[in-house]
Amino acid sequence: MIVGNSKAIQGVFDLIKKVAATDSTVLITGESGTGKELIAKAIHYSAPDAKERPFIPVNCAAIPHELLESELFGHEKGAFTHAIRTRIGRFELAHNGSIFLDEIAEMPMSLQVKLLRAIQERKFERVGGTKTISVDIRILAATNVNLEDAVRNGRFREDLYYRLNVIPIHMPPLRERTGDIPLLIDYFLKRFCELKRHTPLEIDDNAMEYLLAYSWPGNVRELENIMERLVILSDGPVITCDDLPEKIVREVNGQRNSFNPVSASVMNADTRFPVILPEDGVCLSELMEQYEHHLIIQALERAGWVKNRAAKLLKMNRTTLVEKLKKLNITEPNRESEEENVLQSFAN
Repeated sequence: MIVGNSKAIQGVFDLIKKVAATDSTVLITGESGTGKELIAKAIHYSAPDAKERPFIPVNCAAIPHELLESELFGHEKGAFTHAIRTRIGRFELAHNGSIFLDEIAEMPMSLQVKLLRAIQERKFERVGGTKTISVDIRILAATNVNLEDAVRNGRFREDLYYRLNVIPIHMPPLRERTGDIPLLIDYFLKRFCELKRHTPLEIDDNAMEYLLAYSWPGNVRELENIMERLVILSDGPVITCDDLPEKIVREVNGQRNSFNPVSASVMNADTRFPVILPEDGVCLSELMEQYEHHLIIQALERAGWVKNRAAKLLKMNRTTLVEKLKKLNITEPNRESEEENVLQSFAN
């Protein structure tokens, strides 16, 4: 189940509705743990008579490369050592339904050629076979890798990328949909309390502020796992900061300590800005400049100091970002000016 009412996730819901009634190929992108397989299932099961149609998932990263072709397309008896019987592959099993190719970027280049033909023509041969098999299937693929970068680096076929990228759907990371965190927490707490036969649990305001401020590198999967842990280990009806994993408390406290222009101590749940107005007031322009400096540094570090990428994260033009870097006197640490000029030219 996909939970959320943020603008980002509502955009995903709208795409699912539009795509579900078609047979177009869909490429789902997003970081690990964002719920890409949930999107694939939602697309499949939102289609008419979906319950009568198979949904066949394949994790391309979990299957050894030498076995992946047989797993996808099947093999004939005697095709290789230990092939003691004919085996039907996942493409055949998905006939009249959907096949979900998860972690598609992990597929070896040698197999991408055969996959391209199977997607284009909906035809293939089993390993060791000569008979062409035709299938009527929908292709759903997912990856946490930037496939355009993979194409440029020669790790993914350009023609396959464009064949897959007919309908792109991006699943946003949890840090970009923080408004959904309370809903997800409530959903997972109720679910695990019911599964574990635990009395209902609540989270106090202070603990919720920590959960809202945490970066969630593992996304929804990490949040789900932590909620299960809290249900199992909780002794009382209310979850407090003392119950939270140490890494969450440590990270949020570190953020507050590193950004402390006015002796901040409380996180505002509405804005998630780690500051409160002190009794004697504050210089607003100075505070905003420090906050801007803080966010720009975060964006640059996340983007590997590539200004084009950092500008996209901050939703501004690169030229605007460069002007702010000069104004705030922000330079990349341990970087000689000559090397910086080369990188800037490359980014352009």
